[in-house]
Amino acid sequence: MADDSNTPAFHFQLLDKQFAVTSQKDFTDSLSKWGLGPTMRLQAYTYDRMLQPYETQRFVKDFFRDPNVTSTLLVVSGSTWAPLGVMATSATAEEVPASVTSLGFFDRLEDEGVVRSDKSIQKCFDDWVEDFQISDELRKLLLLEDSDNFTLFSHEDRQEFIFRVFQHLVLGGSCCQYEDTIDAYYELTKSLYKDLVGVVKDPETQKLRVVSQVFKVTASDDASVYYPSWKPHQQTFAYLVVDPYKRQLYTWYHQWGKGIWG
Repeated sequence: MADDSNTPAFHFQLLDKQFAVTSQKDFTDSLSKWGLGPTMRLQAYTYDRMLQPYETQRFVKDFFRDPNVTSTLLVVSGSTWAPLGVMATSATAEEVPASVTSLGFFDRLEDEGVVRSDKSIQKCFDDWVEDFQISDELRKLLLLEDSDNFTLFSHEDRQEFIFRVFQHLVLGGSCCQYEDTIDAYYELTKSLYKDLVGVVKDPETQKLRVVSQVFKVTASDDASVYYPSWKPHQQTFAYLVVDPYKRQLYTWYHQWGKGIWG
């Protein structure tokens, strides 16, 4: 790893960007139904110089230390949204694979009967896993390793960003009304993935290729992790998605809980 101690810090500026998934009514209606609308936020920033592969940790730490970020990056605070307002002393960045370019990745759900030919989701006996009600084979596949269909997706498949997007949407927020059919989950997964991830056509193969880098991130002060939350939960998360072609990054944040529902 190269020594970046003598390189200048990265600097960031908030962008006024509309994301389809949070601006189009059919999408926002679904997010609200799933309990994600009030507690999920996407934001966009520019950064001022090229990101080298060895600078990832520095880049993320600089992001959470930049006054332009701490004064604009929004988090759920009680019953409202508020700027983060805290400068990090440390930060973590877990690289998330992002190589998938098609919803065909999920065709196996229909091939194996988790989703029926009419797009309805196969039901099962009700069960609970921690905070999640399981009433169909899809949520069972996502949450239970002893599900008959758990191995439809390998460990590597489950690390892919598109799988994480899909899983976060299906599991929803703390006040979630689940879908009986798969279509809305696919539509939102496609839109959110397209909002966040940049692709180009490879000139040699003529196939689409993801160019964005995705990181699951946390920020800490001297006491503990405070971003995305001091209280961990499977559905409390924050991702940074970096587009090196545009020199932009997008944040996707969600905090589990009642939030602005009150």
